[in-house]
Amino acid sequence: MMKLLFAPTSPFVRKVMVCAHLTGQADKIQLLDSAAHPVRRDPRIAAHNPLAKVPTLILQDGQALYDSRVICEYLASQADTQTIFPAAGGYRWTALSRQALGDGLLDAALLARYELTARPAEFQWPTWREALLTKVTACLEAIEAIASGLSPDKPTIGEITIGCALGYLDFRFPELDWRAQCGNAARWNEAFQHLPAMQATRPYEA
Repeated sequence: MMKLLFAPTSPFVRKVMVCAHLTGQADKIQLLDSAAHPVRRDPRIAAHNPLAKVPTLILQDGQALYDSRVICEYLASQADTQTIFPAAGGYRWTALSRQALGDGLLDAALLARYELTARPAEFQWPTWREALLTKVTACLEAIEAIASGLSPDKPTIGEITIGCALGYLDFRFPELDWRAQCGNAARWNEAFQHLPAMQATRPYEA
């Protein structure tokens, strides 16, 4: 059985588990407790991943895979499907570019959250956090522009990542009220979040 070092609130872990559900491998993955943190290294993760970050997937032979992009592609390869990762051509580059868009939104949002939750108040830099949230807003504008082309029920890694990113904003940044400016993306997201794989991986507080 594969083992996944995880955090129940991590959007990158959710991304991996969505792929696991979509490829029929969720029951082949054992979830291992960990406490990933930007400052305090968890030795349970560091033993397998020098970055000490989740998700980290440990294969049956002991090999460790990270980050979410690598793990998701591995799971797709094990299921011999080209739906999540199109094999070649324009569809592949579109899917990968959309994955980068969703990952970029998440990277900025996580750093903005860490600025308040992980950095002592006397060292916080509001200008830095605002710059990160500007990136989030720009990503939302880009998602809104492509929303009509996103599939609600046959997702590539692009839709999966964007769906997890929007779900994270709902979970951690409700004050952004992103739907007010992104009606097309909101309508797509409403349908997408109801997929069984998305419902099964909704974040929760540990």
